[in-house]
Amino acid sequence: MIHLLLLLWFSGQAPSSEALDHLRAGVAADKQHQFDIAIVEFRKATELDPNLAEGFVSLGQAYMEKHEYGNAIPPLKQAVELKQDLIPAHQLLGYALLVEGYAADAIPHLKLAHEMGALGIAEVQTGQLKEAIANLQAALEQRPNDPDLLYYLGRASGLLSKESVDTLIAIYPSSARSHQAMGENYFVLRQMPQAEREFLDALKQGPDTPELHLELGDVYAKSSQWEKAEAEFRAQTKLQPGNAEAAYRLGSALLQQGKAREAREQLSRADHLRPEMPETLYALGKTALLEGDVNDAEKSWLKLLSIEKDSDLAVQTHFALAGLYRKQGKVSEAEREMQEFQKLQNVNPGQPATGPH
Repeated sequence: MIHLLLLLWFSGQAPSSEALDHLRAGVAADKQHQFDIAIVEFRKATELDPNLAEGFVSLGQAYMEKHEYGNAIPPLKQAVELKQDLIPAHQLLGYALLVEGYAADAIPHLKLAHEMGALGIAEVQTGQLKEAIANLQAALEQRPNDPDLLYYLGRASGLLSKESVDTLIAIYPSSARSHQAMGENYFVLRQMPQAEREFLDALKQGPDTPELHLELGDVYAKSSQWEKAEAEFRAQTKLQPGNAEAAYRLGSALLQQGKAREAREQLSRADHLRPEMPETLYALGKTALLEGDVNDAEKSWLKLLSIEKDSDLAVQTHFALAGLYRKQGKVSEAEREMQEFQKLQNVNPGQPATGPH
């Protein structure tokens, strides 16, 4: 609590004994979460000693603890005017201004207080996206997986990306990259005919543009046009033989068409290029099972489960393993996998699992 430092901040100019009594009473009330009483006591202290910057800080903080951020701003501004190097005053004032929507006014105070997370959020709100990304990343190093920081970092990155794409389309509207960007936007919106058109236009403008075939193949895969998807993924693997994603996509498209042997070759190549990619391991297990190689199927799926513990893919894999063991007559193993499947699916004991057996 900032209040615990009050007596250390007095710079040789001690408050009157009466003002100090009210400060102490305010601190005691604050500790008991009696914020209304604390506010009264801190206000009395500032009235008795109008030059007591720390009293205004305490008054502002008490208002903030009541979530009355607008009421906190005036005393915190007064504290900053009285003592410009009082960092806690800048910190609290920056937060209060930000919460009230005054992001631009909050920024200089948050900079002085080195509050990188709140500063990044304020910069997102004022359109300073590059600066926001840098500060939010720095804050995340101190507070990994903070949901607010992750949200605003994603928002800043998305807005900056949109700015770049808008500039690209405005300056080079007929370029391969502009058509590619438009295709990606349509794909996200699940408008597949429009996405297909844009990717085809992009390929006309720049047939060797990296990953265009991959993205167009994804469009066809979404609409289950597997022969077209295979052709695009195959074209991508020829352009980029070291692209593991392209090899995986090609293997998946072949698998969808029942071409197990060739699918297994491509998926094995994908696994070699990028080992232990869970999606590849799951598909490898399916192709191995189609070819009757139950040992390789089990090996691929167990390896996947050593990587993925509770994802949707792990759920599918437990179910697939249960089916494999059941066909082999391994009753206890099959039961174990079904129990894991049900646990991850949050199914009540005894509720039958759905899906093929």
